This record gives sequence, C-alpha cells and structure tokens, in this order.
Amino acid sequence: MQRIVLWAMSTLTVVVLLLGYRTSLSGPMATAGAPSPYSASAPATAASSDTGSGSGSGSGQARTAQSGAGSGTGSTDVTGSTVSTRYGPVQVQLTVAQGTITGAQVLQYPSGDPRSAQISSYALPTLVQETVDQQSAQIDMVSGATYTSTGYEQSLQSALDQAGL
Repeated sequence: MQRIVLWAMSTLTVVVLLLGYRTSLSGPMATAGAPSPYSASAPATAASSDTGSGSGSGSGQARTAQSGAGSGTGSTDVTGSTVSTRYGPVQVQLTVAQGTITGAQVLQYPSGDPRSAQISSYALPTLVQETVDQQSAQIDMVSGATYTSTGYEQSLQSALDQAGL
C-alpha cells in the first residue's frame, strides 16, 4: 500500500512540475523596416545613426552622414554583406568616424523561430559591444550561438573591409 501511495504522489508531483513549466516564446522578432534592438555606440560620441534596411545583395553599402554641431567631422555608415547562416541571415552596419568604430548595429539576424530569437537576444548585444570595444573583427564568439557569431563576424569583416579598417 505504501508503494502505491508513494508512486501516485511522485507521479502527481512530476505532472504538476511539467504543467507549471513556462517556456520563453515571446522573444524579439525582426521586422522589415524596424530598427534593430541590437546596436551600440562608443561612449561620448556624437555619431549619427543612419538606420536602413540592407540590400541583401551581399555587396554592402556605404553612406556618409554629417554629425556634431559645427565640428565638421563626418561619420560613415558602412553596411556589411548579408551572410546566410543555417538559421537565418546576419547583416552588420558600422558607424565609422575618423578611422574609429563609433557604433555597430545588426540589421538582420536569425529570428524565424522562438529558439533563434532567444539565441539572438542574448548573443547579439554581446557581439555588438565587443565590436565597439575591440575596434576590429577579432571578437570572441558567444557560446551557444556559433552560427550567429560566425555570420556576424563575416558580415563585420565585410563592413570593415569596405571602411578600409
């Protein structure tokens, strides 16, 4: 009799735990024309952020925008090529002023399913901050986000090549 009661209680406990488990299905989703939530700027910089959607052609684009109040220094937004990964495209845009990366933004990122969106939500802010901190494509990959990190690094290198850095 004790075995039956013990078995029934443990089965009931497992069922309650399974029913109470909450999954994270509401991650950030990429939408066309919407600014990316994954961007960073260098501290104490008045660089303008020119958001735009990538062409998807893989060749990248460069645009120049003036920034600063009467300073005469310009910043250039350079868009890296779109890199196709197993889970979706990755595209990086850099803001460069006087040979320095003053900001980075992710224009496209994997978000087609809840798991990809979850991975992007923790990996991309780290990758963007590393880009601004390291001032190069020599950044650490994010554990658990190998495909996204690799695609980010390739698009970043494309943007750096276009900017001549």
